Amino acid sequence: MAIGGALMAGAASAQPSPAPTTQQPTSSTPPSPIITDHDFEAALPPVEAPVEAPANPVASSAQPAAATDPDLTKPLVPLDDFNKEALRDDNGGGKTETSPSLSYRWHVTGLENLRDADRVAPIEGGALVDSFEAVSALKQGKGKATNAAAIAARIEQDRQALSDVMASQGYFDAGVQSSVAMPEQGKPGDIVVSMAVAAGPRYRLGAIRFDAPALVPPDLLTRHFGVHSGEPIVAERVLSAEAALGVLLPQSAYPFAKIGQRDIELDAATGIGDYTLPVAPGPRSRFGDIKIKGRRPVFDARHIATIARFRKGELYDSRQIDDLRKALVATNLFATVTVDPAQTGISAGDNTEYADLVVNQRAGPPRSLSAQAGYSTGEGIKAVGSWSHANLFPPEGAIIASATAGTSEQGVSGTFRRSNAGLRDRTVEVSLSANHTNLDAYEAFTGALKGRISRASTAIWQKRWTYSYGFELIGSNEQDYAFEHAGERRRTFYILALPGQITYDRSNSLLDPTRGYRLSATLSPEASLGSNIQTYARSIFEATGYYPIAGKLVLAGRARVGMIGGASRESIAPSRRFYSGGGGSVRGFGYQELGPKDPDGHPIGGRSQAETSVELRYRFGNFGVVGFVDSGQVFTSEVPTFNSWRFGAGVGFRYYTNFGPMRFDIATPINRQVGESRVAVYVSIGQAF
Repeated sequence: MAIGGALMAGAASAQPSPAPTTQQPTSSTPPSPIITDHDFEAALPPVEAPVEAPANPVASSAQPAAATDPDLTKPLVPLDDFNKEALRDDNGGGKTETSPSLSYRWHVTGLENLRDADRVAPIEGGALVDSFEAVSALKQGKGKATNAAAIAARIEQDRQALSDVMASQGYFDAGVQSSVAMPEQGKPGDIVVSMAVAAGPRYRLGAIRFDAPALVPPDLLTRHFGVHSGEPIVAERVLSAEAALGVLLPQSAYPFAKIGQRDIELDAATGIGDYTLPVAPGPRSRFGDIKIKGRRPVFDARHIATIARFRKGELYDSRQIDDLRKALVATNLFATVTVDPAQTGISAGDNTEYADLVVNQRAGPPRSLSAQAGYSTGEGIKAVGSWSHANLFPPEGAIIASATAGTSEQGVSGTFRRSNAGLRDRTVEVSLSANHTNLDAYEAFTGALKGRISRASTAIWQKRWTYSYGFELIGSNEQDYAFEHAGERRRTFYILALPGQITYDRSNSLLDPTRGYRLSATLSPEASLGSNIQTYARSIFEATGYYPIAGKLVLAGRARVGMIGGASRESIAPSRRFYSGGGGSVRGFGYQELGPKDPDGHPIGGRSQAETSVELRYRFGNFGVVGFVDSGQVFTSEVPTFNSWRFGAGVGFRYYTNFGPMRFDIATPINRQVGESRVAVYVSIGQAF
C-alpha cells in the first residue's frame, strides 16, 4: 500500500523504542498439517530424470528412469531461485505450456475480532481484510499457479502488503506469519496458505508540532491541520492533512511554501506517536507584474491583466491564479498556457514581497469550422455552418462567417466579436446578415445590422447574473394575409429596436440542469419607420425549474409569457409578432401553428402568447428518456386571455455527449383539430429548456 508505506517511511526514521515495527510471528501454533515455508520447500517431491521426453512433462515428471542428461543428476536449486518460466514441450511443436499445475486456497486469521470504535477513524477487521484483498497477489492469482515458486513469491508479496495495510491504520507493531499446508501424500487437494496477523496496539497521535517560522496569522498551520492529538495515526488522514496545508499556504499569500518530510516518534510503552512536520513557507507575497514568456505569445500583459480578477499589490491567492488560467484556456486560443509565480525579492511593504506572474504561452490554431443541423415538423430541415478566425484583430477580435440552408430558411451573415472587451467576460458584437424566410405565416426577405454588448455564461463559468443590450436596424420585405383585402399583400418595414435581456440563474448546469431554477426577462422597445410610424414594446418573461425526484429522475418545468403593447397586430411586421408551436415551444404542433389563422388555415401571429411545459427526465449512462406535456396559445390581445388553450404530449430520447444532449422528440396534439398533424417530430441539440 503506497499510503501506508509512505507514512511508515517517516515513522521509522525516528523510532528510539526497541519495540519492533516490522513483522512478528504470532504465539499460536497452526494446526497440523500446517508447516513453515522452509518445510514446504523441503516437502516438494523430487524431480527424477525421465527415460525420454514425455508428451506432457508436467504430468510425467515423477516417473523413475535412468539419467540421460548430466544436469539431471545435480542437486535441486533452492525454491527462491527456481526457474519460474513455464515448461516447454519440445515434442509439441515448440508450444509453451501455460496451464497452471498447482491450485491453492488462502485465508487471513487474527483480524476477526479486531475493533476500534474511535469517533474519527473507526476500524474493524473486515475493513482491513477488504483493503488487503484489493492488492493481494494471492487473490489476483485466482487460486492457480504454474509452480511452487510462483506461490512462494505471492506469499512474500502479500506478507508485505498486509503489513503495509496494518501500518496505514496505525498498527505499526503488527506481525504477519505465513504458513503452508500440503495435501496428504498421494491424495488430490489444494495447497492451503494461511496468513496469521498479530495486530498489536493501535498507535495514536501525541504532540503535533510544526517546524516553521512565524506566519501570518500565527495559527495558520495549527488551525487548518486536519488531524488532532489523540486520534489514531491513519496514513490517509495524515497525508490528506499535509496535502491540504500544501494547498492552503499558496491560498494564504505563501506561493513558495514547501512541505518537508514528517517525523513520527513512536513510543511502544504508551502507544503514542509525536508528530513533527517541517514547513518552509517562503516570503509572504503580493501580486506583482505580469511577465510574458513563450515563442508565440497570444496576449500581452495588459490584456491578461484585464482578464485577471486581481490587481497588483493584492495579497497572493493561488485560487486567483487558477481562475486566470481557466479564463485563458476558455479563449480557445492557446495550445498550452501556464501561469507561475516568480520571486522578485522586492519589498511590497508590511513584511511582504512582490511575486511576479510568468505567463508562458504557445498559440493554438485560431481558425475553426463548426456545423449544426436539426429537423422539426413544420419548419423542416435546417443546417448552419460557420467559419471563424478567433484572433484576427488581437486581442480576441474574431471574425465569424456563417451560412444557413434549410427547407424554410436560407441566409448568410458576418460577425465581428471582441471577447473580454475592456472588462472580464464582456463581449461586444456587431453583425450584418441577409436572410430569406418562407413559412406558412409569412415570407420575408430581410437585411439586418445588429450590435450587442453582453455578459453571458460559458461552459467553464456559469454566472448567476447575465445580461445583454444593444440595437437592431432591420429592413424587411414581407408578405402575409390581409383581411381587409381578402388576400395576400407585400409590405416593406424599416424597424429600429433596442432589445435588452437579464437572466438570474440558480441551476446547477448550463447544458443539462437537474436542480435549481432560472428567471429571464426581455424588453425590446421598437419603432416601425416609414409613411406610418408605429412604436410599441415587446416583452417576454420566462421561468424554468428543475427538481430531482430520486436518483436520475428529474422533474423539469417551464412557463413563458410574451406581450406586445402600443400598436395593432396589422401594423406590426409579421416577423415581429408572437407565434407558438414547434420543438422549442409547444411540441405536438408544427412550427408557428398555434394561434389565430387566415381563411386558408395559415397562422397570422398575435400580440401575446403563453406557454407551459412539464418534463419527467430519466437518465441511464449516456442515454435518457423523457415524457412531456406542453401547452400554450397565441392571442390577438395585448395580454394573454388563456382561452382556446391547447395541449401536446409525447416522449423523447436523449444521447448525452460532452457538448450537451442530442434530442429526439415525438409528440401528438391532444384533441387534434382539422388540418393538424397526428404526429410531430423534432431533432436538435440540447434539452428543450
